[in-house]
Amino acid sequence: MANVLEQLTEVLEQRKTAAPDSSYVASLYDKGLDAILKKVGEEATETVIAAKDGDRDKIIYETADLWFHTMVMLSHQGLCANDVLDELAKRFGLSGLEEKANRPK
Repeated sequence: MANVLEQLTEVLEQRKTAAPDSSYVASLYDKGLDAILKKVGEEATETVIAAKDGDRDKIIYETADLWFHTMVMLSHQGLCANDVLDELAKRFGLSGLEEKANRPK
């Protein structure tokens, strides 16, 4: 699984310097953060709708779109999937209530 995320991270980094008309991701980067966030929002909504419908294949498909566009957003912000995985690792073994109580206010 990590290998797929690493490969995608590499591709996303390469697209940052690509011409906007050369790829979908390059065009998103060119449009800027607001366009990327709009796509994340759209994909989140589509994921919720798929889950409400209960169609396994649609849930997987829409979640993949959501993860992908979230990774584009992370990359645009100079972050990557490993940054999120590191945060999740910190929380492992910590109850959700404890984690929430430890958040900065």
